[in-house]
Amino acid sequence: MAVKFGPGGNSLSFGKRKFPDDLPSYLSSMDLDCYEIECGRGVRIAAATYKKLPGIAEENGITVTLHAPYFISLSSVEEEKREKSVEYIMEAMRAADKLGAKKVVVHSGSCAKMTRAEALYLAKQTLTKTVSAMKAEGIKAILCPETMGKINQLGTLEEVLQLCTIDDEMLPCVDFGHLNARTLGGIKSAEDYAAMLDAIENKLGHDRLSEMHVHFSKIEYTAGGEKRHLTFDDSIYGPQYEPLCELFASRGLNCTVICESDGTQAEDASLMKKAYLGYL
Repeated sequence: MAVKFGPGGNSLSFGKRKFPDDLPSYLSSMDLDCYEIECGRGVRIAAATYKKLPGIAEENGITVTLHAPYFISLSSVEEEKREKSVEYIMEAMRAADKLGAKKVVVHSGSCAKMTRAEALYLAKQTLTKTVSAMKAEGIKAILCPETMGKINQLGTLEEVLQLCTIDDEMLPCVDFGHLNARTLGGIKSAEDYAAMLDAIENKLGHDRLSEMHVHFSKIEYTAGGEKRHLTFDDSIYGPQYEPLCELFASRGLNCTVICESDGTQAEDASLMKKAYLGYL
């Protein structure tokens, strides 16, 4: 086993290629072996994708993951919105199972006009209901709450790890770009990354650290946190990917890493993979 790398959605360079038919040759040209389907605006997947992608992915050793819709609100003060969120997550989980996707990423929610503790409590309630529904249906995909980039959002590393204590099957989606943005550039060194990996291991154990899902991109931020995703050409905002790739190698992790750069996600995922293989 080893870390797998790939893009979130299609880079600009995917161009007029056919999806999912041309995905293997495209990923292979950059030595990538992972791909995240973006359902941010809703689970709208073509019938042909359901039919073809599972076989294509299996034949070519591509690990598929899926990003659930952005409008899911785990911590909404309105109970109806939380109930709807359970339905939206279930829709994403069912799609993931049909597509052979292993992990489903879900945004953690907002703190709006309540304390962080209250928001966390509501998010836990929503996810507990979701996990019960998943078990009742025999869903195989793994639910991954994500660390978030804006300071007023639920989704610090500690909050996401708390959410993951709901069920042993859950894994964190650790977005290091988001964590860097919400701490206004707090990730500066290998020690900073190591402290986060240690926190995950201490809370969830080594196996779940090893199998976690990772998002990575350089992100511009303002006083409120995340503003917009950048490419690896950025030299101002960070964070740097090399120290993280070195830790993936030295700790023998098996996580999936999705790059979410703005338009160059496959190319930048390839840079991460090269760095990781160099450290191995």
